[in-house]
Amino acid sequence: MTQLMGRPILGLPGELGVRPFLADLLAGVRTALLTLALVAVPVLALWVVTPYADDTAAGAGRVAGALWLLGHGAPLTRGPAGVPLTLTPLLPTVVTAVLLVRTGQRLGRRERLHWRAPLAVCAGYLTVALAAVAHCSGEGELRARPLPDLAAVALLVAVSLGAGVGSVNGRLRLPARLGPSERWTGWVPERARPGGGGPAVLRAVAAGVLGLVGAGGAVFGGALLLGLGAAGRSAADFGGGPATVGGLTLACALLVPNAVLWAAGYALGPGFAVGTGTVVAPLGARVGEVPDFPLFALLPESGAPGWWPVVCVLPLLAGLVPAALLGRAAVQGGWHPVATALAALGSSLLAGAAVGLAAWAAGGALAADRMADLGPVPWQSALAATAWLAVTTVPGALLARTWPALTTRHLPRVRRTTHAAVVRLSELGVRRTG
Repeated sequence: MTQLMGRPILGLPGELGVRPFLADLLAGVRTALLTLALVAVPVLALWVVTPYADDTAAGAGRVAGALWLLGHGAPLTRGPAGVPLTLTPLLPTVVTAVLLVRTGQRLGRRERLHWRAPLAVCAGYLTVALAAVAHCSGEGELRARPLPDLAAVALLVAVSLGAGVGSVNGRLRLPARLGPSERWTGWVPERARPGGGGPAVLRAVAAGVLGLVGAGGAVFGGALLLGLGAAGRSAADFGGGPATVGGLTLACALLVPNAVLWAAGYALGPGFAVGTGTVVAPLGARVGEVPDFPLFALLPESGAPGWWPVVCVLPLLAGLVPAALLGRAAVQGGWHPVATALAALGSSLLAGAAVGLAAWAAGGALAADRMADLGPVPWQSALAATAWLAVTTVPGALLARTWPALTTRHLPRVRRTTHAAVVRLSELGVRRTG
């Protein structure tokens, strides 16, 4: 009896006698249910407080599932005619990506990480996604498209988990034949190679992207302050009670990251579209009829505002931090000026590509015909972001690289000259006084 009690239950390894594969599968299910609850709880709460609601609890659940799928970048159809709906609310996307990255980091901290662990997490997450797709494929205002929706969910899960695993002690590494080698870099002159500058370039890319997103946040904040009254009047036009106000607040909150990225496209110069044949840019806006929605009430009127030069300065400021980071890395690594300039240009190109990808994710369609084109144009945003960052980052990194040498070489001479001038002026003052 003592020997039996000392043995593990059923001899199964892992926490609480559960096999590791099953534990990872349940971790994926738990993560999916948590992200689903972040959307479902507000939707069901609004359904509860809505007086004389026309829909049932199952219908409210279908709406929550459809919004959850839409937050993964999954395309939906709307109405009996099957109108496409591809505008992804990025707030649930960001929350989902963060939770999956943290799950991947927990996997990466294991002493022995097998490939079955992330596969089990993906399988558990996709199980919940499959149930959501099945629930939303039948009747309802918002309907799922099974294959594209599952593919979109699988892509987001795989990328986020891979990023989480790879961020822990470099667990995710490329094969040697795909990594940097003399075969790939032998043609580059020695002075043009920023030795060991990969981490510094990646930090500069992250700083540049965050700076441009911050510029978009500043523009969106200014538009919100200037157009808060118009947004309030737009919300009041809907009528209704607290349920209507709560629904509009939830919809606006889900789309705040999209609005920030649209404002970033505005600050970069190309602007964004709010329908086919429209443009909202610093040099002018051409906007026709738009749906009655509080965020659309913040759009500027036709023509160019008087404060557009202030908006265009913000992307220039976004390149200051990347320039300082690369300049410090150049001093520490002893980079040649050519290598410093190429590293700055490369970071600007990568940051521009990231901004273009974000612009693509922030856009989409709300309906057919006129509302089929919303958001910034990705390639225009990418080119503008690259140009703005390069204008600041390249000369800024070169200046930051040479500044310590200039101060070390010339600062003592400047101090001596300044001291002699001060002494000379004081002597002249004493003579005149005497």
